[in-house]
Amino acid sequence: MQLNKSVYRDYKRYPERILQFGEGNFLRAFVDWIVDKMNKKLDFNTGVFVVGPRKNDKVYELNEQDGLYTLLMKGIDKGKLVDKKVVINSITHGINTYRDYDEYLKSAENPDIRFIISNTTEAGIVYDENDRLEDRPQSSFPGKVTSFLYHRYKFFNGDMDKGLLFLPCELIDKNGQKLKEIILKLSKDWDLEDGFTHWIDEANIFYNTLVDRIVPGYPKESADMIQKELGYEDEFLVEGEYFHLWVIEGPKGIRDEFPADEIGLNVLFVDDLTPYRTRKVRILNGAHTTMVPVAYLYGLDTVKDSVDDKVVGEFIRSTIFDEIVPAMNYPKEESEGFAFDVLDRFRNPFIKHYLMSISLNSMSKFETRVLPSILDYIEGKDKLPEKLLFSLAALIKFYKGERNGEKINLSDNPEYLELFSRLWSEYDGSDKYLEYIAETVLHLEALWKMNLNEVEGLKDLVTKYLISIERKGIQKALKEIL
Repeated sequence: MQLNKSVYRDYKRYPERILQFGEGNFLRAFVDWIVDKMNKKLDFNTGVFVVGPRKNDKVYELNEQDGLYTLLMKGIDKGKLVDKKVVINSITHGINTYRDYDEYLKSAENPDIRFIISNTTEAGIVYDENDRLEDRPQSSFPGKVTSFLYHRYKFFNGDMDKGLLFLPCELIDKNGQKLKEIILKLSKDWDLEDGFTHWIDEANIFYNTLVDRIVPGYPKESADMIQKELGYEDEFLVEGEYFHLWVIEGPKGIRDEFPADEIGLNVLFVDDLTPYRTRKVRILNGAHTTMVPVAYLYGLDTVKDSVDDKVVGEFIRSTIFDEIVPAMNYPKEESEGFAFDVLDRFRNPFIKHYLMSISLNSMSKFETRVLPSILDYIEGKDKLPEKLLFSLAALIKFYKGERNGEKINLSDNPEYLELFSRLWSEYDGSDKYLEYIAETVLHLEALWKMNLNEVEGLKDLVTKYLISIERKGIQKALKEIL
């Protein structure tokens, strides 16, 4: 018996007031859970209309469950074990922009839509000069949004009351501001009228946000047992830790329209989220991204296994406390306290957070989450952070696409995947060629926003570690740097 509205007798369809780009695990375990709680406790009366921005997604399978799914929250709250299972009833239905572009544009005519929420990963909020208004759909996420907004602008004749509130969840600095900048740039590229630009500026508000909740996703190893216990099949089971935080920066009016804090949710409305973002992105997300290639090549599969492992665990702790925290211009005691809490969250015995689920778009994640720590460490200490650069070398090896003879299912920008495929397919076994691979990757200015080969000593050390990993294996190479 599949979960749907006939199984969930408390099902309710709410007016669609949120347009959400993405149906992935994080949005369902975080944003849609928050909306569900607000609907049930505040009479928020808001449904989520999901738009799949990629060619391959599962929005139509989710429609078969009437947008319903089960969230499993496990962890420790104030010293007490939390193990909750709740059916989330906030998503109304979903479409895919590649299959239903006309319906996508039609949704812009809905007068009830008030919020646009997204999580297209760090690789999502990017400018694509090849996007055109007549594309069906545009390639980039900002291109799709610009098309949507222009259709809404024209349909409502520029009505200033039909503007929207944007709450992007992508983990990049000033995510709302950057999304707005790209939309305005595309508007200019497409030669759209000045009235539209004015409407974007004055009728819409783009908030910068920071989100924090570890979401391992589908509990594949225990799914059968869980579904048997629940009494129904649910292809969209999603597992997440109990801890959650959403920091929203911008005009305070959002608090009146999205009053999540009134029911005790950890949603903060602030004037400046910079300290929250720096601490979270560098320590929690930076540690995640740093550990993935090292721990996975080492032979581990989950975050908990990695932290618990004697060697890899030492690498993770040393990287955080010896290189990431010292690179931050924040009080040491406060940063280290947050770091200890992060390690406790990594050790959560109730959830399995697979390294491969974190590995999506690792190249852009490394640039956003780890590179700032590398550069700030060099500037502050006048020396290279050895463990962070070892992780970078391991990342290059990770993109070779194999672990102990088994294929790694890499998922990233096709441009990067093609580059690594070419580089490694032409590998002749020499140290000189490994240096060439390292130099080529470090030269990706479009990714790094600079040529990392120009940082004194960086290429030599990354090359040294890459040769060590390739020649000796990750186990021996890792033990040597520790």
